[in-house]
Amino acid sequence: MNIWVVVSFVAGLISVGVAAWYFQWVKKQNAGTERAQRVAKWIKDGAESYLRKLYGALGLLAGILAVIIAIVFSIQQGFGYGLTMAIAFIAGAVCSTIAGYMGMAIAVEANVRSATAANEGLNPAFNVAFKAGSVMGLAMVGLALIGMSLVYLITQNANVVLGFSFGASTLALLAKAGGGIYTKTADIAADLVGKVEVGIPEDDPRNPAVVADNVGDNVGDVAGMGADIFDSYVASSVAAMLLGAALTGLSGDQLVLYTIFPLILCMLGSFASLIGVQFVQVKEGGKPGTSLNNGTIYTCVIFGVMVIAVVLVAGIDLAALWSTLAGLITGVVIGFSSDFFTGDDRPPVVETARVSGSGAAVNIITGFSYGLISIVPSVIGIVIATLVSYYLAEQSSVINGVYGVGISAVGMLAISGMIVSSDAYGPIVDNARGIAEMAGMPEEVIEVADVMDAAGNTAKAITKGFAISAAALTVLALFSAYSSEITLAAQELGKTIDMTMSLSNPMVIAAIFLGACTPPLFSALTMLSVTHNAFDMIEEIRRQFREEPGILAGTVEPDYVTCVSLASQDALKSLVIPAFLAVALPLLVGFIMGPEALGAFLGGSIFTGIIFALLMANAGGLWDNAKKYIESGFFGGKGSDAHKAGVVGDTVGDPFKDTAGPSLNTLITVMSLVSSLFAPIIVAVGGLF
Repeated sequence: MNIWVVVSFVAGLISVGVAAWYFQWVKKQNAGTERAQRVAKWIKDGAESYLRKLYGALGLLAGILAVIIAIVFSIQQGFGYGLTMAIAFIAGAVCSTIAGYMGMAIAVEANVRSATAANEGLNPAFNVAFKAGSVMGLAMVGLALIGMSLVYLITQNANVVLGFSFGASTLALLAKAGGGIYTKTADIAADLVGKVEVGIPEDDPRNPAVVADNVGDNVGDVAGMGADIFDSYVASSVAAMLLGAALTGLSGDQLVLYTIFPLILCMLGSFASLIGVQFVQVKEGGKPGTSLNNGTIYTCVIFGVMVIAVVLVAGIDLAALWSTLAGLITGVVIGFSSDFFTGDDRPPVVETARVSGSGAAVNIITGFSYGLISIVPSVIGIVIATLVSYYLAEQSSVINGVYGVGISAVGMLAISGMIVSSDAYGPIVDNARGIAEMAGMPEEVIEVADVMDAAGNTAKAITKGFAISAAALTVLALFSAYSSEITLAAQELGKTIDMTMSLSNPMVIAAIFLGACTPPLFSALTMLSVTHNAFDMIEEIRRQFREEPGILAGTVEPDYVTCVSLASQDALKSLVIPAFLAVALPLLVGFIMGPEALGAFLGGSIFTGIIFALLMANAGGLWDNAKKYIESGFFGGKGSDAHKAGVVGDTVGDPFKDTAGPSLNTLITVMSLVSSLFAPIIVAVGGLF
């Protein structure tokens, strides 16, 4: 059976190899004028400076956690096992870091090249940006496959792969949250002072925060996002592997086959993504958004055909196939429902833009309301995928319902190579637009960049909906894995723990409330960090405008470095409490209130986490595209009252969609992983009440 794992490992190598080839292709493209290259270098230097500081701090945290893991598991199960778990944890953290850094490295090379290619038209510019995004998507999938396959090949233990996933998730959470705080600090400050107070265009080189804003696109929307999807991708696979290893009535090769089936799905998804990205091209007169959506559809069809073939050849139970396809189809439906609520020409965006003429308050109320409505189709999709996969799997004599739910999550995320490629395209074209304006490129170039940017916003919203919904299924599978781990650990200690949680138990109710308030608290902390840090940067921008009138006159270059440094320092300082919430809070609940209460805590966090994440991602994307719709000439165009209201709405939505929202799915994943990882210790010493 290990041959499948070896093939998965090779698939990972191929995916990384193609990503490296695309990387070199992008670097060979024309980098443009000296001025454009100079602007691009400011962005590149700022992004690298921040990531060095971030990864330095996260590396120290990973080292401390690895030592704790080694000690705890050595006491529980022997030194060899403890050391193995610590090494797996470090490997996951390293792979997550490399995935994020590779995405950032290509993004800062591609932004200026995409802007330069826009001189030749939409198709060349889109081609550069999407190929660069594919570097991120394919590298992320490849590194995940290499890491998971290698850890399993060496240890033959799905629980050790859980340690790998915990390492990836912990760093992903902090990378995403830190990058989100950084990017929105700069974005809000640049917009409020530049657009609203002094009336200069977006990405105007006279704005001292404009470089920090473009740096943020790379450290938040590329490096942070890459680590985030890496986390969901690995966590869903590990959850299903744990559930497969716990299947009763199977032994030998059959048990191994269902344990590694998630790896097989990921391998097939990587091949489907490699083929699917070839179909993403914009024809003359075409739309970038349509091309991105077509690429996703083609990839899904190819993946579906591959899964059917492998299931039939390998003799895998058909219930596993139906669960996979249920997750895949639901992911597509959820993604395109996000497109309906955030697309730049869709009714919710147009209506929000239309009412903006009545002021920012009406804009915000309308966008928030549509964001709330957008939760419903995604939640219905999650419910359908859960019920279909569960009950179809329950009809099988081989697998059970919870394994079916886990496989459904893997099916949804298996095509992440294509999904992330589309997502990473967004911040690259956003940067390209900024460079075009800062470098004084012709208006036609900026218009091409605007068209690509609008499609990028929608692509990011679709990806976020996809990732959040997959996280819902993943944490449901992790929840089942946690219950399974608790039961097994209790049996080894001669205990009996009933993980059926009753709402008549006050400890369960208390834990549900604690869990339910954690995602809103996490959201508030990250967004307050953004507003506090943005206030500091706004004061710095005002100071520069006040003390040096030549900046607005265009005769003196602003001090970009100070704004970049402010964003960097403040973002790193803001990560301490979110890190505590993610890692320490579940352990405190487990050790103090017991394993049943921890299960209830996880349930509460899942429910509110998914709701808040969907609301924030979709409302934020809607506000952004409503502003862009007005800027394209509708309802008064740039400089109108509607435009000013749209800018305010977009500013409110920025920390929604790029800071708090996308970090929540990682938060609930990390809390579920840490609970499963430490389940044996919680059973041994947990429950002071």
